[in-house]
Formats: sequence, structure tokens, C-alpha cells
Amino acid sequence: MTVRVSRTFTFEAAPEDVWSFIADPGKRASVISVVESYDVHDDRHATWHLRLPIPVIRSTIDVETREVERDPPNRVKFVGRSRAFRVTGEHTIVEEDGTSRLENEFVVEGRLPGVERFFERNFEAEIENLERALHEDVATGATD
Repeated sequence: MTVRVSRTFTFEAAPEDVWSFIADPGKRASVISVVESYDVHDDRHATWHLRLPIPVIRSTIDVETREVERDPPNRVKFVGRSRAFRVTGEHTIVEEDGTSRLENEFVVEGRLPGVERFFERNFEAEIENLERALHEDVATGATD
């Protein structure tokens, strides 16, 4: 089973301001509630250390992520692989009438029982975390 979620957010900001958050692998990882920690290897590679609250997983899962497409400041796509699942995230920024629209799509393909159900139940909260963090980042002008 595959879980797919798409959401769009609008920001009163230039595409470059939204890009500074969404293109940063550390910032993307930091808003996911099940990410206990992460290691950023460079601006395109990171390892997420996840703790999924499902019975078949009793330890932290390492998810190796890498960007597979990058078109600043318009689009970034990443893929994460682990023994439990594969995730693809795609973020596209579209400028329109002085605002920036961020189109997000996430696809999770589980390899262990319960992984898809976990993400299916929790994607809404994770997407809200992403949106809240992005709005805060854009509003404060944070760039690191």
C-alpha cells in the first residue's frame, strides 16, 4: 500500500524566502515529529533518525535522504530510504500576485506492517507542523 498526500500553502513572501526553508534538509527534518535527530551531510544529503510508534519497530530507523531534483527557487524533490519505508517529497513554489504558493506532495511506500497506517493517520498533523514552521520562518526572516 502507498500513502500519498498533497497540500498547498500560500505565503505573503517572495519565492526565495520560502525556498530558504524548503531547500534546507535540516529544516525539513526538524518539523517531523517522529524525527528524534538528524545529520545533515551537505545541502542535498541527510540522515533522519526516526522513532515510529508501531509494534514491529523497536529501535530508531535511519532514513537516508537525498535530493534528486533541485531548481532554485522553484522546486526541490527528495527521496528517503530505510528498511521500513521509502518516502518521496516534492515541493514546488509558484509566484502569483505578490505571494508564493507552495505545492507539497509526499508519498510513502511501507516495507513493514503498520508503516502505511501510521503515516496515513499522522500525515495531517505532520503537514500542519510543516506549514506552521514555514509561516514562522517566513515571518521572522530566519535564514539559518
